[in-house]
Amino acid sequence: MRSHPSVLTASAVRGDSRPRSGRATTNRAVRSAIISLVGLLGSVVRNQTGQEVGRLADVVVRLDGEEQYPPVTGLVVRVGRRRVFVGAADIAAIGRDGVTLRTARLDLRDFVRRPGEVLLARDVLDHQLVDVDGVQVIRAADLYLAPVGDRIRLVGVDVGVRSLLRRLGPKRLRGRPTPERVIDWDAVAPLGGESADAPSTVRLRRSQEALHRLRPGELADLLEDLGRPGRQQLLASLEPEQAADALEEMDPDELEGLLRESSPDRAAELIGAMEPDEAVDALRDLSPQERDELLKRMPAPTRERLRGLLRYPEKQAGGFMTTVLVTAGEDDTVGAVRARLGGLAEHRNEIDAVVVCDAQHRVVADVGLFDLLVTPAEERLGELVHAGTHTDPVVVEPEADAGRVAAALVEARRSSLLVVDPDCHPLGRILADDVIDALISGDDRMHFPRLLQ
Repeated sequence: MRSHPSVLTASAVRGDSRPRSGRATTNRAVRSAIISLVGLLGSVVRNQTGQEVGRLADVVVRLDGEEQYPPVTGLVVRVGRRRVFVGAADIAAIGRDGVTLRTARLDLRDFVRRPGEVLLARDVLDHQLVDVDGVQVIRAADLYLAPVGDRIRLVGVDVGVRSLLRRLGPKRLRGRPTPERVIDWDAVAPLGGESADAPSTVRLRRSQEALHRLRPGELADLLEDLGRPGRQQLLASLEPEQAADALEEMDPDELEGLLRESSPDRAAELIGAMEPDEAVDALRDLSPQERDELLKRMPAPTRERLRGLLRYPEKQAGGFMTTVLVTAGEDDTVGAVRARLGGLAEHRNEIDAVVVCDAQHRVVADVGLFDLLVTPAEERLGELVHAGTHTDPVVVEPEADAGRVAAALVEARRSSLLVVDPDCHPLGRILADDVIDALISGDDRMHFPRLLQ
């Protein structure tokens, strides 16, 4: 059993994927020259005179750059009881029948991995992959090498059942790849991770670009399907806001498991980055001791905000509202408010209106984002409020139950409403999907996509 599976991202070059031009596996010459790693393992390594010097144990590539197809930098050859390294400069040919070297001289010192090197059989074969196009977790059943330019390079991955069966069959069948099943390596990049078996590798720009194309719900699905090391590596590769958005879309039981398998500091950091209402849901699923431990590790403002929300029962308005609010005065201009909204992009899913307050910070109006968009920038909010027809605030007290909140929202035909104290000071906002979550029982609770996502 492997101690630390490497997690990779991949986009499949299949009928249901989005092929990209310039990929190696779409080139006929490359496809005809593809070499199966599984077929190579254990094959004969010969010197320049044709004499056997050992057996191939693994293939080494470098993944610490941004090359489209990682070059083979060497081989690990088993010579007697030793595993020795043969550099790429000493390799004359790699073929389906084995390896031929340019020299008869070998450095018989035991192989030691250098920074940035990855052993394909040990670190990648049979390890988890993330198919970004299909948004699913898969495993590498075989890896493919081919000459590209003047180097032998890693060009593809096979995750098909046929490749797995080929490995279990007679040795003579293992070197016969099925190129039509190849996933092009151009869409594959390491997410990192570190263990004795797989030293940390640089996260590549390609990997980040692929992950950033995924929606939070898709990332949540991947996190739920990955094993423990895999999901920690995937989370580590995401920006904090993107990771938080993905966690908010996870099944509550899966999220609870992820938090428990994380270190307390990491779990506190993840919850602290979530929207307040979602963070409170996650904390409620933990034991009181676990909850207090994580809260202690959060910055004081975050801790106090979440403690305040936890004081309300789960099914009351105060218990499932978000405290992310944008407030403004009647004398503020529309342009100034727009500028402030531009700096709150990470909260875009929690903001669908701006609260207009008077000098005593009491709610006067709730102005939707569309009204702010179509109103001249120089106009003051007070003018907009007095002229508008859709700015009247819909409010409930924090003790209102979920049924009453739902009724108020339906009657007003709005996407959200405000939670206010007895003096009409704004405390938080409740969006339509928050109401749905609150109305569903705890065992069946699920997270619906944000209305504005």
